[in-house]
Amino acid sequence: MPELPEVEALAGFLRQRVEGVAVADVELASFNVLKTYSPAPQALCGLFVTDVRRHGKWIDVDVDGLHLVFHLSRAGWLRWYDKAPATRLRPGSKTPIALRVSFEDGSAFDLTEQGTQKRLAAYIVKDPVAEIPQIASLGPDALSDDFTVESFAALLAGKKAQIKGVLRDQSVIAGVGNAYSDEVLHVAKISPYAKADSLDAEKVSRLYEAMRDTLSGAIEAASGKPAAELKDAKRAGMRVHGRTGQECPECGDVVREVSFADRSMQYCATCQTGGKPLADRRMSRLLK
Repeated sequence: MPELPEVEALAGFLRQRVEGVAVADVELASFNVLKTYSPAPQALCGLFVTDVRRHGKWIDVDVDGLHLVFHLSRAGWLRWYDKAPATRLRPGSKTPIALRVSFEDGSAFDLTEQGTQKRLAAYIVKDPVAEIPQIASLGPDALSDDFTVESFAALLAGKKAQIKGVLRDQSVIAGVGNAYSDEVLHVAKISPYAKADSLDAEKVSRLYEAMRDTLSGAIEAASGKPAAELKDAKRAGMRVHGRTGQECPECGDVVREVSFADRSMQYCATCQTGGKPLADRRMSRLLK
């Protein structure tokens, strides 16, 4: 799933290419991807893109006051064309392309989604915060200038949930997902199973700095890269996430994994849990 750094890079990528350019056409191959029916997609045609910004993990294309807002979810992505394909999309066709936006300079982008779980979501609204509940419910942005360590400490206070889950909760902090929560916790040397309200002031400060530094570094690494290269750039920058069985870059221990029904997390026992492997209930059941 694209997280804050990739979404920020995609927003910047689009801003450089389509700001000041008029929309020529909007095509739907999957009607399910569009969660609103008014204004209609064709209402964007002839209007000029005035900005592209980010809300957490959402991208907001401002088209002269109408907003095309989309969330790529777990398996979605953005495919860019300097020259739009000549073939039009056919609604209901078996293609990973869900939606295409074409521009009057001949360029275009597709929103695509692989797999059978279709969670890619797009909206056309006048006010994203007022009209999209998921955006209205977002917590403070992880890299917002006014999101201080004191603000972070206040959010964690009283939360008895595991810190891994708290970091991933978009209503608490916007932008961090499964991959970067692994990375942040590894940098901070904190167990993903630690209870959020059990962290003392020193650990909270360490975690806050790790989050800001990790996300800022990932944005810097992704900045300027074409959309097609961002997935590989993300994988290449990971320290522990997706690196089960490999060597921890910090201490040399093996990177371990805990598996869940629909995802997994990676961590280093030496760096994060005092050398004790975390319980993996899914694997334990398989071994019985």
